[in-house]
Amino acid sequence: MFLCNGEKLFAAAGFSLTEEELRRFETVAKRLVETNKVMNLTAITEADEIVVKHFIDSLTCYDEAYFPQGARLLDLGTGAGFPGIPLAVMHGDLEITFFDSLRKRLQFLQELTAAIGYEKAVFLHGRAEEEAHKGEYREVFDVVTTRAVARLPVLAEWALPYVKEDGIFVALKGAAYKAELAESQKALQILGGTVVDVRMKQLPGLTDTRAVIYIKKISKSPCKYPRRPGIAIKNPL
Repeated sequence: MFLCNGEKLFAAAGFSLTEEELRRFETVAKRLVETNKVMNLTAITEADEIVVKHFIDSLTCYDEAYFPQGARLLDLGTGAGFPGIPLAVMHGDLEITFFDSLRKRLQFLQELTAAIGYEKAVFLHGRAEEEAHKGEYREVFDVVTTRAVARLPVLAEWALPYVKEDGIFVALKGAAYKAELAESQKALQILGGTVVDVRMKQLPGLTDTRAVIYIKKISKSPCKYPRRPGIAIKNPL
């Protein structure tokens, strides 16, 4: 078994997994490492680190208070599938749309979700700044998640236009989260979001600072946002 310490590490983080869930995470880890040999998916390829830094880190964002049963979730900038894939393993009721700008990553995720038997996956290829202006995606998601995509002022402009009113934008952040929160106040006000919760998290064996930020959508985002590709990064709100 590739994840020989998996069950122990999950337990240390407070997660009790079934044998089937452990088997699915084993499948995910093996396919991630194998595919990473031919496609740049992750710099983390050691088994224990995959469990802690990808799987457990992703699962820390879940709280049933913010993720309604059967929620429609957009994993924006999903990359190798985090946090979306671990959420799919543990919370199969969620309807997760994996959103990325690179088709080959989405092809990998399409094969991966099939391998773990997750049948509610949707795959969206494009740029966050463009797809948000299409009616089928704008302000329709109960939850939007992001992990290691960009700084929060930029993320807010990309993500909040996808969140329905009373929905939640969930940002998984690192040590700079306080500074990013301070920088984001204007953007959140413009885009109709308000911070409702900030939770510190500790991962097994790690001492670095991490937090999950929950932002509620309290009003519609002005139709001109997000701005054209590249503008949010060059000139954050």
